[in-house]
Amino acid sequence: MNQTKMLKIGKRLLIAYIILFIFSQILSSCFSFRMSQQEIDKAFIGFKQKPIQRQIEVQGRKMNFAEIGNDSLPVAFFVHGSPGSWTAFIDFMKDTVLLKKVKMVSVDRIGFGASELGEGEKSLQTQVELLKPIVAYEKRFGKKIILIGHSLGGPVIAKMAMEYPELIDKLIIVAGSIAPDLEPNEKWFRIPMAFTPIRVLIPASFRASNDEILFLKPELEKMLPLWKNIRQPVIVIQGGKDMLVNPKNADFAKKMLVNSAKVEIVRVDTMNHFVPWSHPFLIKKVISDEL
Repeated sequence: MNQTKMLKIGKRLLIAYIILFIFSQILSSCFSFRMSQQEIDKAFIGFKQKPIQRQIEVQGRKMNFAEIGNDSLPVAFFVHGSPGSWTAFIDFMKDTVLLKKVKMVSVDRIGFGASELGEGEKSLQTQVELLKPIVAYEKRFGKKIILIGHSLGGPVIAKMAMEYPELIDKLIIVAGSIAPDLEPNEKWFRIPMAFTPIRVLIPASFRASNDEILFLKPELEKMLPLWKNIRQPVIVIQGGKDMLVNPKNADFAKKMLVNSAKVEIVRVDTMNHFVPWSHPFLIKKVISDEL
């Protein structure tokens, strides 16, 4: 192959890569898993209370969260999955009955929403360190704190209870990916996605998701000796038709939570992974029952 042909091929590849890059940026805006302020405002038309977003800097990183409700009430603190954002729980914040019982706080985990979108964090220890000041702020008057974690938010809230038990009063793990041996082997496609030429073509939320899921199994393995440290009551909500998180994760929780004050497993055989949207009443019920 002569030099002219090689240059033509190289030029075509470069053009193709540029087109893919532009297309990926369009996808990134479409699949950010967060709502615009205009969409949030529209969702709360006609409601007296609206969520307020706040930002704090922790360890040099910007953390974003939203809160709604009376400061004197116990706090339902929501932690989304991967990918996601605080708006995953926006419909809960519109529940006027629930708002009479709890203040609600929902966070953008690092790498998602407005918390440095696209730059995920593989360390669960670092993730809970970044969340701690927000939880501590809500706990400052001694209010009851109920952590609700969906999907990858499940191990995050479990790790929070292991590291900072004084801040947490109860855990609700919703379709949580907490058992290392039940994690699917996805390295065959996640490792290539982590390399720069491909990484930049992936929507920002998926980049952050890949960053943390790629290392989730060893992070969960580090937690194995610490499950005995969780003494708070724990409720696990799990669907039997969950195709993303093995339903046996609920059995793992029951086995590992040997020192928890109470462990309750709520199973629905017909339920899939997307519990906050398909069965929000289950989460609302366990929050209300606790109060």
